[in-house]
Amino acid sequence: MNYAYCAQTDPGLIRSNNEDFFLFDENAGFAVLADGMGGYSAGEVASSMAATSIAKALTLYLSRSVPLNHADDLCHLLARSVDKANQEILQAAAGNPSYKNMGTTVVLGVFQGDRLFLTHVGDSRCYRLRGGVLAQITKDHSMLQEQVDAGLITRAHAANAPGRNLLTRALGVESRLPLEVKIHPVEAGDLYLMCSDGLTDMVDDANIASLMSENTGLAQRATALIHRANAKGGRDNVTVMLIHAVDGPGSQGG
Repeated sequence: MNYAYCAQTDPGLIRSNNEDFFLFDENAGFAVLADGMGGYSAGEVASSMAATSIAKALTLYLSRSVPLNHADDLCHLLARSVDKANQEILQAAAGNPSYKNMGTTVVLGVFQGDRLFLTHVGDSRCYRLRGGVLAQITKDHSMLQEQVDAGLITRAHAANAPGRNLLTRALGVESRLPLEVKIHPVEAGDLYLMCSDGLTDMVDDANIASLMSENTGLAQRATALIHRANAKGGRDNVTVMLIHAVDGPGSQGG
């Protein structure tokens, strides 16, 4: 299995700065997206620290001539890289008053052969489009998601409920960060979307599926998703990463 990658980000229509940050490496086979939070420039610092730290750790191991062959090894690698980033953000905040209370979400995927190793913290999401059907394959770490899980509100109601951005988990909050890494089978033709909540707060799943299904290049579909979020109000930074599982040689989508 080969993979084509494409990513775009936009500050949106309300905010002057962009606290989202992303990195991907086609050779190492990973994509990481972080959505920062905090006063002044602290959110930008947290998200860039997280993505950069994780990418460095993954590149070190995944680009080796002797790859990690065991699923457990890859799962531990993802968990260790996110935990290390969390510790670095906590240390930076403790040593600089202007970084106090900074934090970030993260969604991280490693594509190896016909499997996706996926972990996330917060409400940045990963979706999979397969056979025209869109599935959200991460579950938000948020107060509203807990209410949905408890049967107190419906998923449809949660989409427009107040307080939907109150997180129960983020990097830079506590030293002990619960992490789960899940393994998803990949099929040729799958299209994966990693995104910040600047997209999902503005655009519902049906519209996301429609735009992802367009018969255009990855870059055009990424642009269309961002334009739709801005057309709906653009209240937040919006970042989209598209990863396409293909039979032929992998390349960045054009």
